[in-house]
Amino acid sequence: MRHRCRVPQLGRPADQRKAMLRALTTQLIENGQVKTTKARAKAVRSEAERMITLAKEGTLAARRRALGYMYKKDLVHSLFANVNDRYGDRKGGYTRIIRTVRRRGDNAEMAIIELVGGDEDE
Repeated sequence: MRHRCRVPQLGRPADQRKAMLRALTTQLIENGQVKTTKARAKAVRSEAERMITLAKEGTLAARRRALGYMYKKDLVHSLFANVNDRYGDRKGGYTRIIRTVRRRGDNAEMAIIELVGGDEDE
């Protein structure tokens, strides 16, 4: 039984799922937006927001946790350096999910997950 287990399984074993979420989070923070399925976008949203929250915290322990999760070391350093300029006054909601057309091959719901900008979005 998996009653009350709220982890999105995404049809993959745990190791592949964690690696996929790490890769999507790294791509999202590096490029600003990623086109993926809606279920993956909802799963990666919490991980990306957790990384941004760690960057806002700015401590050495938070930096080490982010380095242990994301794949690119220089990306972590730039995230920690630029996060207060972009998200200093925002208390959460650093990502936005926009639904797009369904995928042609299997009719899966597609979405674009993107980072919400600083002042230009309000």
